[in-house]
Amino acid sequence: MQTQNESVAFLLELLGTRAEGKSLDWLKSQTEKIREEGIPNKFFLAFSQASRYFKKDTLALSEQEIARAKALVEGFDPSHWDLLQTARTILVLSFQPEKEIWLKSINQLFETSEMHELQALFAALPLMPYLEDLLSRAIDGCRTNMTIVFDAIALNNPYPPSHFPEANWNQMVLKAIFMQRPIYRIQNLEQRRNPALAQIASDFAHERWAAGRKVMPELWRLVVPFIGDSMLEDLKKVVFSEDQLEAEAGVLAIYQSSYSPAKDILKAFPELVSAIEYGEVSWEKIGKDFQEKQA
Repeated sequence: MQTQNESVAFLLELLGTRAEGKSLDWLKSQTEKIREEGIPNKFFLAFSQASRYFKKDTLALSEQEIARAKALVEGFDPSHWDLLQTARTILVLSFQPEKEIWLKSINQLFETSEMHELQALFAALPLMPYLEDLLSRAIDGCRTNMTIVFDAIALNNPYPPSHFPEANWNQMVLKAIFMQRPIYRIQNLEQRRNPALAQIASDFAHERWAAGRKVMPELWRLVVPFIGDSMLEDLKKVVFSEDQLEAEAGVLAIYQSSYSPAKDILKAFPELVSAIEYGEVSWEKIGKDFQEKQA
């Protein structure tokens, strides 16, 4: 519970400089009641009513605040949170009955929540207690077609990389690609790359090409450690693409690969290689440029 209390204090501090005084007074009053009484219905009511007091303005954290968040809980990054979901997270963390009651109440909340409430719940997963007991809930949440809910689970969230089994992790990453979400915001993506995911990515690219459609350039980040003869043929197609971002992604994948036969291709792209070496081309930049292009 100590980590939860520290998280509440930190989040209250963030809201303290961004929310209205009357909203903060309401929140502090509710957290005290929830913590002291531990009554699920009062918790549910406050969780729902928070939308009357807090806006969906982005927190817009400073680099120092982001660093403090990550020091509090490894990987915790609320830089994309809004005021309302922050307030709702404080309410969730203030509700601290015994385990059985807590899990029953949280699962009920997951099952009855609307889109923005689910966004808050899934984004708050790394701060919650009993993380292993919430695994099936998180995996099931990835099946959603609501973008803000999927993003809350998959992006800027340390829960999936630390808890998802490989098959579920691969499904989440593939869905992020299918939905064209910014996969550079998936935490520990490179550490959790695996041969099955690389093959899934390659198969997906072939399906898109067969349908006459383009491939999200960030996809090629997934194949880097597993480039061999077959994937090299894919990348030969990518590096000579007329789409600049696709070409950059292909060259970057080959540059980062340890597969020696692929290195000869880099000789045809001296300017791109130089840009990579100077940090002007990176997966994050490719991802951001792709998102801007799609907007």
